[in-house]
Amino acid sequence: MSVNTSVEETVKKIAQRILRKKDIAFAPTTTFKDFGADSLDIVQILVAVEDTFDIELDDEQLRNINDTAGFIAYIESKIAEKNKK
Repeated sequence: MSVNTSVEETVKKIAQRILRKKDIAFAPTTTFKDFGADSLDIVQILVAVEDTFDIELDDEQLRNINDTAGFIAYIESKIAEKNKK
């Protein structure tokens, strides 16, 4: 991952690849279901995010996230947590 690439851009590219959509417009309140993702797509996105950023996402915490803005913020917090170690 390039240093210049934002977490949001990277997640957007992952979602575009898995959902086979050329362009996905992330707005703070959108969800992956808004883009037509089913539960399997969402699992694939989560696994790809974990692999890309070398982080582990917590299922319990993910249940409390309702939109892409919250998801991006959660990933950024997990990356920051990893970088502190």
